[in-house]
Amino acid sequence: MSIQILVHRDGETFEAARVEPAWLQPGAREMLWVDLTEAGEAERRLLLETFKLHELAVEDALAEVHHPKVESYDGVLYLILHRIVAGIGHTGFDTRDVDFFLGPNFLVTVHLDASRSIEEIQALCLRHSRGMAEGPAAVMHRLVDRIVDHYRPEVEALEDRLEGLETQVFEAPRIDPLRGILQMKADLGSLRRVTLPQRDAVARLARREFPHITEALAYRFRDVYDDLVRLTDQATIFQDRVTGLLDAYLSLQSNRLSRVMKVLTVISTIFMPLTMLTSLYGMNVRLPQMPGGTDVQFWWVFGMMLTTSLSMLWLFRRVGWL
Repeated sequence: MSIQILVHRDGETFEAARVEPAWLQPGAREMLWVDLTEAGEAERRLLLETFKLHELAVEDALAEVHHPKVESYDGVLYLILHRIVAGIGHTGFDTRDVDFFLGPNFLVTVHLDASRSIEEIQALCLRHSRGMAEGPAAVMHRLVDRIVDHYRPEVEALEDRLEGLETQVFEAPRIDPLRGILQMKADLGSLRRVTLPQRDAVARLARREFPHITEALAYRFRDVYDDLVRLTDQATIFQDRVTGLLDAYLSLQSNRLSRVMKVLTVISTIFMPLTMLTSLYGMNVRLPQMPGGTDVQFWWVFGMMLTTSLSMLWLFRRVGWL
């Protein structure tokens, strides 16, 4: 459980140990940013009793997973976005939600574990007082923009993985890439499930549907919206590529299986007359003898078998079966 409180007053930004109710009164000079990590019962009471946030919004914020959305509760803007959490060595794709409460002079962020985007903006605000001087909505924009920016390297890593799978399918047929293809398909599905509603939520901010967003901030949110549109389009393109790659892999496997079955069928067909000859001459009855006496009968049978095999191979090749 962790709470960090940044207060901006008279051109200076500093950390505070607790939230003073006077800071939230109309006309207060202070601007607050309260960041909650792994919020518990004490933080629930802070949100409900001190900030006077809507109970349903607080319940959603303290829940583990929710889809991106934006709503307004009693004059407070409530936004849910997802930040990216990359697997070790870019081998997986996952997201965690971040909840924003934007009021007239405060911003509250709630998340379940450490967030590099929030840590970076916190450090920026402490270094430069102008980081919070523009108001809580501007701080929220910086956070949203940084969260979306962190998608870019992970999406590029997904593209690199996809190109590696394509090379593996077409140039290294002995290595089975099916597990990697299916994992990539799942990762891209997760990316689309997040970016599509996230794009729609940011679009509402860019259209100034809420009084908290000024015209100047709306232009900034449009840039974030454009980035999300590009990410969504890329996710769609990657999903089409990985679907085509899966189809190509299955087709190649089917072709390889067909070639193997053809070879085995030819071998079986060639051995059918040979088996008949060996069975015939292996019977315990008297059979017509070939010229040359008993000592050369084996060579007569061997010759017939060799001639039959060569004739069948020549015939198969002539009709295009080999």
